[in-house]
Amino acid sequence: MATAVAAPAARASARYVRSSASKVRPVLDLIRGESCDRADEILQFSERRVAGTVARCLDSAIANAEHNSNLPAEELYVAACYADEGPTLKRWRPRARGRATPIMKRTCHITIVLARYSLEEREARAERGLAGGAAAEVRRRRVEASRAAAEQDDEDALSDVDEVVEADAAVEQDADAADDSDAGDRAEQDDASEPAEGDKEI
Repeated sequence: MATAVAAPAARASARYVRSSASKVRPVLDLIRGESCDRADEILQFSERRVAGTVARCLDSAIANAEHNSNLPAEELYVAACYADEGPTLKRWRPRARGRATPIMKRTCHITIVLARYSLEEREARAERGLAGGAAAEVRRRRVEASRAAAEQDDEDALSDVDEVVEADAAVEQDADAADDSDAGDRAEQDDASEPAEGDKEI
């Protein structure tokens, strides 16, 4: 999070948002002081319904900074964000015995102010980015090595299975050949044991 308060680079507001300010402020507390990229990630994974409106307001502020001040989003952070009460729409709900109770449909105005990181913070973030990139490269190489080792193990296991299957097939072929030879020998013995045509008793 940024500590130094810099001059505002851009701002954007969403007016007459159909939500109460008390529901918007917890979402704004999550992104205050965060970088634009980090704030956008937080809003994407937020479960609150108003997070989408806050994300659109943040995108508008980033676009204003890029278009009006030529500042990249990587150098910006959320310097301030707040929600003010808007006009309240009053409606009535009919109740029993001719009574009516009020319905208060509240609105709010959301404002997001972006500022540019100081030179020291930009340099520090660049160094952290380089360090993070080196660590990511090391992790990537380690993952690739582990995947290659796993693939080699799978290939070795498949080759072992193929060898076992081939050995079983060879054993079966030998057994079939032995059975065939035994059957042939028995047939020859049977033929030899049978008497000749002229030797048969009349």
